Amino acid sequence: MRKALAAILMSMSIGHLGAADFPTAEIKNGKITAKIYLPEAKRGFYQGTRFDWSGVLYSLQFEGHDYYGPWFNKTDPTVHDFIYSGPDIIAGPCSAITGPVNEFGPVGFDDAAAGGHFIKIGIGALRKPDGAAYDNYRLYEIADGGRWTIIKKADSIEFTQTLADSFYGYVYRKTVRLAEGNPVMLMEHHLKNTGSRAIHTSVYNHNFLVLDKQPPGPGFVITVPFPIRTSEPPNKTLAEIRGNQIIYTKTLTGEDVVAAPIEGFGVEASDHQIRIENTRLGVGMKVGTDRAVSREFLWSIRTVIAMEPFVAIDIEPGKEFSWTTEYEYYLLPEHK
Repeated sequence: MRKALAAILMSMSIGHLGAADFPTAEIKNGKITAKIYLPEAKRGFYQGTRFDWSGVLYSLQFEGHDYYGPWFNKTDPTVHDFIYSGPDIIAGPCSAITGPVNEFGPVGFDDAAAGGHFIKIGIGALRKPDGAAYDNYRLYEIADGGRWTIIKKADSIEFTQTLADSFYGYVYRKTVRLAEGNPVMLMEHHLKNTGSRAIHTSVYNHNFLVLDKQPPGPGFVITVPFPIRTSEPPNKTLAEIRGNQIIYTKTLTGEDVVAAPIEGFGVEASDHQIRIENTRLGVGMKVGTDRAVSREFLWSIRTVIAMEPFVAIDIEPGKEFSWTTEYEYYLLPEHK
């Protein structure tokens, strides 16, 4: 019954189901208002096995602008990642998510036998069905989703997932907090290894930016603190790398893609800073994390810009690891 219901929901247009159809929470601090989908196995908006289920933002409003929302308009359980179908962008169940969301690499996949378990932090213990290589777009069976607890306050929400599964176990806490009196959102993460084996993985935030539903194009500028190098530069008819910036030169339409691995960063956390600004709308955002970048990637299509910075995670049994990402939302000087 659950699989049949999920198939019906996932094949519907996003506009057909509003936020009220799913468990949600709202936090605010007088400067920004953030709306968040809650993790729930039966009724939650996101049921995939790619992204962390906690802290899924579907809206953040600042000075009349909205920074997040769906980058797709339909979903279909038969779609692998996403496809174009005429005017529609149709996402599969593992990619159909919104906002700044984490994806952790799989833990223990290569060691698990077919039918055994591996771990995805923020999701739980997943069953390895066969000998095929790991595929983050594949919908795996959730053998154990762990236990979620949620603490909601006016300006923050804390999610804690506890999981113990054979060799691997963890306590993962993620807090989405709005800074008092400022247009700043903090995502605070804390991970404790409670299992008997080390956790070696990485995490990145996909940062699905859908700014006022405007397509990437002239006016959008991405800036980082270092001169950008890349082994795969974007199509120059769409965007160009100029020093430490990526400048969009054409409005993305149809199946246009601007994507590139971002290289040139150093080993200091000070390089883990990203600014995305739109001079036409007069607003921007700054993303910074207190850990060094291990990899970075840009991906964008006609509905979304996603800068994806990675953090390496290595935690021995009994040890802990923390990191915090700060999001600052602001008006450009000429629009204040």
